[in-house]
Order: sequence, then structure tokens, then C-alpha cells
Amino acid sequence: MTIIYVAGLIALLLTLILGKPYIEFLKHHFNGQYIYNKAPETHQQKQGTPTMGGIIIIDSALVAVILSFIMMKNLTSTGLIAVCVLLIFAGIGFYDDFQKNKHHENKGLSPKSKLFLQIIGALLPACYMLHIGATSIMGVDFGFLYLFIAGFITVGASNAVNLTDGLDGLASGLCFLSFITCSIILAMKGQIELSLIAASVACACLGFLYYNFKPAQVFMGDTGSLALGALLGALGILGKFELLLIPICLVFVIETLSVMIQVTSFKLTGKRIFKMAPIHHHFELLGWSETKVVKAFWIIGLLSCLIAWGLFYGFCK
Repeated sequence: MTIIYVAGLIALLLTLILGKPYIEFLKHHFNGQYIYNKAPETHQQKQGTPTMGGIIIIDSALVAVILSFIMMKNLTSTGLIAVCVLLIFAGIGFYDDFQKNKHHENKGLSPKSKLFLQIIGALLPACYMLHIGATSIMGVDFGFLYLFIAGFITVGASNAVNLTDGLDGLASGLCFLSFITCSIILAMKGQIELSLIAASVACACLGFLYYNFKPAQVFMGDTGSLALGALLGALGILGKFELLLIPICLVFVIETLSVMIQVTSFKLTGKRIFKMAPIHHHFELLGWSETKVVKAFWIIGLLSCLIAWGLFYGFCK
């Protein structure tokens, strides 16, 4: 168990140490964030803020994980798959962010191309679980159908975190809470390698939050949000606590549902349910300050993660 704390501490320190020089590097070599012209007016001042900050999170966490695996002299298949999922989705996000910078606009990969690549990446943990026969959820064996369920979880989680990443510190703070909860659950299940990975990413998110909280010095971009979301989904699949991902990722789920409801309502009736989606923008347009929205969503995230841990603890007990 000590190795989990060591990995987390390494990731936290690396993120804090590398954060400032990396932000300066981004300022000198990239154009920064392009703000959507229909975003709330208060967001226009964020124009030019460095993005692709997710690289700090991923690199710091990976170094911590690799060093920890070397100390443990052990690397399981599930641990390797989790790391591969993180890297694959980080690669998708990085290419998307790079294209946005290259073309000087807030458009990167096309939605269809991004979804296709995400599905390919999501097949890795899904196929592995199908291969080892771990295709049941709550005692119900889904067999080959689990491939689609697992793929949906990974892709859905990836896009959910991406949609949530719209306010300073919102996604990074919620990811910290979610990954810490996953780490605790995985440790209690005896899956130390996966717990170590979750703890490393959680602490890297915490270190990143120092630079990402309002006023943000850097954004994680799709490089970070797509990768972190996918890893959350993969951990739930590989750790076999798929249903607990709902309370663990409750705010991410709510944000995604708000977009789906908004789009569906507008297409069917021509009317919008929310002032703007995702729902964090709705509260901004109601007059809430950005910091108030973020803190409120953090509290909801904390409570839902505690409920998830309580459900798991009660079930195990």
C-alpha cells in the first residue's frame, strides 16, 4: 500500500515542479486557447490562455507509475492496458489540440473522426475483458454484448470529461475526486497496480489544479480531458465496478445529459431547456460567478464520490 502513496507524491511534485516551465514553453510556441464566440462574455478574457496542459498531468503520472512499477518489479496486463488507454486517448486529444492551434480556430478533428478513433481505443479494455471472460455486471453475464457496453463506458466517460472541461478548475478538481475514489476502491479490491495508476493521475490532477484554478494559467485541453475520461472508464471496466462509475462520475454524467437534453429539445421543439449547455454555462448565465459554479459542482462531486465509496464498502462488508 505504501507504494500507492509514493506514486501519488511523485506525480504531485512533478506536476508542481514542471508546471511553470511548461506553461512558459506553451506561451512561446503555441497560440493558446480559442474561445467559442457564443460562450459567456466573461470567457472572452481567457482568449490566448495556453492549452494542451494535459500533457503535464499525463507525463507526471506516467513517470510516477513507471518508477513505482520498477520498484514493485511487477506489471500486470490490466495495468499495462490502463496505461495504453491513457496514452491512446491523450494522443487523440493532442492531435485535436494541435490542429486547433495550427489552423488558428476552435476546430480540430471532425466529430466523426474523433469518435472513430475513440472507439478504436475503447476496444482495448473491452476486448481484454471479453478475452478473459469477465463479462458480467452485478451477476448478469452479457457475453459478447459486454464488448459494446465496455466500449460505450470508455467513450462516454472520455467525452463526458471533455464536455465538463469548460470552467477554470472544474474538470481537474472533479477528476481528482473521481480518481482518488477509484484508487481507494481498487486498493480495497486488492488491485494495487490499478490503484497506483489512479492515485498517480489523481495527484497529478491536484498539482495541475494549482495552475488551472481561476484565473487559469493553463487549460488541460482535449489532450487531458479525453485521456482522463477514458482512463476513468477503463478503470471501472478493468476493476469490475462499472455501475459505481455513475456516482463516481455523477457531475460528468449530469453535464453530458444536459447537452443531450438541450440538443434533443431544440431539434424536436425548437426550444432550449437551458440557457446554455453544458449545464455549468446555464448557471453562469443565471448570474452565478464562475468560482461559485465550480465550487458547487465540486461539492456535488465530493458527495457523490463518498456515496460511491459507501456503496462499495457496504457491499464488500
